[in-house]
Amino acid sequence: MAPQVHFNHLAGQVSIEGHLWPGKIKIGYGEIGIFDKQKSRSIWQVSGNVVFKGACNIGHGSKISVGDDGTLIFGDNFTITAETSLICYRKIEFGANCVLSWEILMMDTDLHTIKNSQGEVINYPKPIHVGDNVWIGCRSTILKGSTVSSGSIVAAGSLITKPLEGTKAIFGGSPVRILKENVRWQV
Repeated sequence: MAPQVHFNHLAGQVSIEGHLWPGKIKIGYGEIGIFDKQKSRSIWQVSGNVVFKGACNIGHGSKISVGDDGTLIFGDNFTITAETSLICYRKIEFGANCVLSWEILMMDTDLHTIKNSQGEVINYPKPIHVGDNVWIGCRSTILKGSTVSSGSIVAAGSLITKPLEGTKAIFGGSPVRILKENVRWQV
């Protein structure tokens, strides 16, 4: 762990699958030139479950918050570049080979309760699923009930609030739409 990682809450359970090696899971590292790494602090606030299915690099300044009933799953070869927030009260799952750019917000909850006129809760948390080989551009927001299919690219500054239709496409905008089809990306 990098020195600028604050462990705010450690009541949850962490599982690491497969063979272990030094540096398999990195939190608070990385180098993105537009951020001051020395003043950027990562936060780990976990009371639910976190599963690492392989190598994972959570860049500096990223915030991970998993509630009591939440499950956060990182696929193999997962990367956050920097300054991203993942807030999980139900389930957020990433496939293999996913890259999240900086300043992304992902929330499977509204963090508050809304009731209808009969007193019934109408905004329960809903899972988020991100497939394999997905690249999510900087400053994107992905909210509860969203699905990003395998092979997709999410353009910078996009807002996703629902399952995206299509694979191997660039999605972007607010509301999100397909910008280009039959694409692939590689690091």
